[in-house]
Amino acid sequence: MARNMQPVLKRCKTLGIEPAAMGIHKTSTRNPKQGRRKQSEYGLQLNEKQKVKFIYGVLEKQFRKYYVMATKRQGITGEMLLQILESRLDNVVYRMGLAGTRRQARQIVSHGHITINGKKVNIPSYLVKPGEVISVKDKSKSSDMMKSIVETNESRVVPKWLDMNKESMTAKVVALADRDDIDYEVEEHLIVELYSK
Repeated sequence: MARNMQPVLKRCKTLGIEPAAMGIHKTSTRNPKQGRRKQSEYGLQLNEKQKVKFIYGVLEKQFRKYYVMATKRQGITGEMLLQILESRLDNVVYRMGLAGTRRQARQIVSHGHITINGKKVNIPSYLVKPGEVISVKDKSKSSDMMKSIVETNESRVVPKWLDMNKESMTAKVVALADRDDIDYEVEEHLIVELYSK
């Protein structure tokens, strides 16, 4: 699988992302405005797409597939795209506070620590649906690693579309994410414009 090995802080600076959106609480000492040229319309659209792909750790082929799915849903295409990305299992695990970053959440899912409605699911791109219950496997709940992760991320605000029980490391998906639930700056209409060409 293709992976971007560029340092995360450097990539955040390039794409104009606040590191906090990636679950990273370090800051770069460089001025992000320094040496920035005025971008073309295409450049702005491309940058927005690259930013969202990077935040969710999604590659081009899959991202395009999500865009096509979004065009078929009722609603504003850009908002539907963000809703689909938010409903990825690795993102849900991150939103539940069961991982420090989405990258770590992807690893936790891949290693088989997560169940949906009691069945093990190890596919990070699985799209959750309202009514599903996401939980840490009983065996994994008692591990020092999970306890440490949950403790570290205890203060993270769980979005309203997840009904979270921190004690049991379980959450029920009560709805799909709204545009208001997106906690980073994004102009999704630019992505739609890019793909609409």
